[in-house]
Amino acid sequence: MSPGELIGFLALAFVAAYAQTLTGFAFGLITMGGVGLTGLLSLPDAAMIVSVLTLVNATQMLLKGWRDVAWREFAFVMAASVPLLFVGYWLLEWLADTRADMLRLVLGAVIIASSLQLAMRPAPLARKSGGASFLFFGGVAGLMGGMFSTAGPPLVFHFYRQPLALATIRETLVGVFALNAVFRIGLVVFSGNLPGPSTLTGLFAIPAVMAATFAARRRPPPIAPQVMRRIVFVLLFLSGVSLGAPAVLRLLGVH
Repeated sequence: MSPGELIGFLALAFVAAYAQTLTGFAFGLITMGGVGLTGLLSLPDAAMIVSVLTLVNATQMLLKGWRDVAWREFAFVMAASVPLLFVGYWLLEWLADTRADMLRLVLGAVIIASSLQLAMRPAPLARKSGGASFLFFGGVAGLMGGMFSTAGPPLVFHFYRQPLALATIRETLVGVFALNAVFRIGLVVFSGNLPGPSTLTGLFAIPAVMAATFAARRRPPPIAPQVMRRIVFVLLFLSGVSLGAPAVLRLLGVH
C-alpha cells in the first residue's frame, strides 16, 4: 500500500474497531465493506488482515472479561464453527480466482443482511435455546468467518435473544471471534497464502485498533446505543448496496 492508502486503511480500522467495541460485531463488516469499495486490498488479503486485527481487538477485550464467558454455549458454537470455517475459506479462494464479481456480490449481500439484522431488536426468549441452535448458528458464523472474517451477525442476533447477562453475551461472542481468528490465521499460514510485504503493512493498524478499543470503553460517544446502532446500520447498508449493485450489473452484462 502507498502511504496514502495506508493512512486510509488505518482510519478505516480505527472506525471499525470503535464501532465493534460499542455494538459487538461491526469490525469485520465495516473493514471488509470499506476495502471492497475502495479497492485498497484484494478481498482475500483484506480478510487475512481483518483476522489479525480482530484477534487484537478481541484479546484486548477478553483480558478482563474472560470469566464471564458462557463456556457451554461457547463449546457448542466452536464445535460447528471450526469445520465450516474451512469450507468458507475454500469458497473464498475459489470465488476470488474465478468469479470476482460473484465474490463482491456475496460480500455485499452479507453486509446488507447483517445491517438489517443490526437494525432489528432481538425478541428475548423466556428460556435458553438448546445446544442444536448454537451448533447451527455457530456453523453459519464459521462459514462467514472463513469467507470474510465476519463471523458475527447471525450469532450475535441469536445470543442477544438468550436470557443471559449482557456481559456474558458480549464476552462469549468475543471469545468466539478470537478463536475463529486464530484458526483462520493458521489456515492462511498453512496454505501458503500469506499476503505480500506491501499488504502486510496493514498490520500497522494494530495500534489504531487498540486505541479505538480503549477510547470506546473509556469515552463512548454521548449518544444512545440505539442511535449508534442506527448510524452503523446506515453505513453498512449503503456500503453493501454500493458493493453489490455494480457486481449485479456486470454479471447481467449491463455496462
